[in-house]
Amino acid sequence: MSTALLVVDMQKFFLSMTATCLPNVLSLSSHFAAHNLPRIFTQHGHTKEELTPPYKNQLVRRWGPEGSIAKNTPGWELIPDIAKHASQEGCTLLGKNTYDAFINTDLDEILRKKGVKRVVVCGVMTDCCCDTSARSAFDRGFETWLVDDACGTATEKQHEAGLNGFGFAFGEVMHTKDVLKKLG
Repeated sequence: MSTALLVVDMQKFFLSMTATCLPNVLSLSSHFAAHNLPRIFTQHGHTKEELTPPYKNQLVRRWGPEGSIAKNTPGWELIPDIAKHASQEGCTLLGKNTYDAFINTDLDEILRKKGVKRVVVCGVMTDCCCDTSARSAFDRGFETWLVDDACGTATEKQHEAGLNGFGFAFGEVMHTKDVLKKLG
């Protein structure tokens, strides 16, 4: 089955949430690269217009402009090790402005053109963008795996809530080592 890796929002803004998951995200990305499998990296950010009242973007309304990531700022940049992977040949870097990596993007079209049937999701935040994007992949007909030790968020409680909700009804929650073993 054709499988793609979706690496969600591994940006400097979220660096404090990546201590545990970053090595596993890099391991997954290296494996996908070695097997010539599609890798899509998302980069969350808001335009100056979205950060100016009246706020048209729901996330900016929820978190305020101070709690949102402005495009082309240091927090918007990818973590350097992730940036190296995302800039490799064959990778896709996709900008997004909401939790769901499918909304306001070409992600669905990109995956279908590549013949992808399964999406492996990792990155940050487990309970926001990763879970939402993984559920959205499931709703679009993709078999979806959420990689628990390759996701990070603000607290362990939030991490477990995201994993449990997804695993209950949407797809498999797996460890990196099990993903690598299943993919061969």
